[in-house]
Amino acid sequence: MVDNLKLDPQGLIPAVIQDADTGDVLMLGYMNPESLELTRTKGEVWFYSRSRQELWNKGATSGNKLLVQEMWLDCDNDTVLVKAKPLGPVCHTGERTCFFSKIKTDF
Repeated sequence: MVDNLKLDPQGLIPAVIQDADTGDVLMLGYMNPESLELTRTKGEVWFYSRSRQELWNKGATSGNKLLVQEMWLDCDNDTVLVKAKPLGPVCHTGERTCFFSKIKTDF
């Protein structure tokens, strides 16, 4: 179990998922203590779905699982970084990463 987590008022902590090989940021999800512990002990990424209000094993339906390589906690204990190997596209749109829409900047 991970101690000293700073959870938000809903009992969740953001989890940034990064490709262990390329360093690309793949997605952001939210974990509760149970999904964090499942991720830590089972070797696959689990989230807590805020919309469905239930545990969610990423890729359980699609087969596009995220295999955990390392887990890190930030300096404030309020964000988790999971370095994982993706078994296919991560985004529900079919894109490799959820971050594929660039915002135009004026500088």
